Amino acid sequence: MPETVTSRDTAATRRAAAGSPRRSAGGPPLKTKAEKRAEAKAAKARARVIEKRKQTLTVAGSGLAVVALVVGLVWWIGSSEAPDTSTNLSTPSAAATLDPGTAADPTAEPPAAFPPVPAGADPALSTKPAVGAGKDKITELKTTTLIEGTGAAVQAGQTIDVNYVGVTYADGKEFDTSWKRKEAFSFQVGTGSVIKGWDEGLVGVKVGSRVQLDIPADMAYGENPQGGQPAGTLRFVVDVLSAA
Repeated sequence: MPETVTSRDTAATRRAAAGSPRRSAGGPPLKTKAEKRAEAKAAKARARVIEKRKQTLTVAGSGLAVVALVVGLVWWIGSSEAPDTSTNLSTPSAAATLDPGTAADPTAEPPAAFPPVPAGADPALSTKPAVGAGKDKITELKTTTLIEGTGAAVQAGQTIDVNYVGVTYADGKEFDTSWKRKEAFSFQVGTGSVIKGWDEGLVGVKVGSRVQLDIPADMAYGENPQGGQPAGTLRFVVDVLSAA
């Protein structure tokens, strides 16, 4: 029995000396010294590769930073030497000629003044007239000069520009006016493009005049007009601004 144990121990000792792999109880095979040395060598090689990559990236990043710095320095020097061509909006002349947020058009004409009162005309034509209701019964067209102009008399066939206020004769209620639109009304006299009271009532009126037209229904829109037009007798105060 002792000899058998000794023989087994001797055989086990020889196997251990020869480097035969063994298993721990229930575990993976144990690595030999040669395998461990190989793994350590491979690990060192990987570490050297990673370190070289880090060094390469660091050098590349430093190079990019230097390039960016040089480009920025060149741009700063160029912009500081360039002449200042911007407009100083704080000066009175610039503030008066430029509309904030809108590019100035040097070829654009300034907006026309309203109303376009003719030269030498009564300054009252620059103000909207107050127009009230009538009192007397109107059976025929009546033209009353409120301000007499100094220009030529209007003739049939001419195109004239006028400002006007229109009210219903009975109560003075305003139904239309060019003053609200801030735009003079243009039409050709005597062609039927306007009511008959205008076609006939403005002939002979001098440019620069303000006249009152009391127009019976049959020379206006009638007693039962269509399209929302005012009915009955009407009163207009008309400023004749030009004729051509």
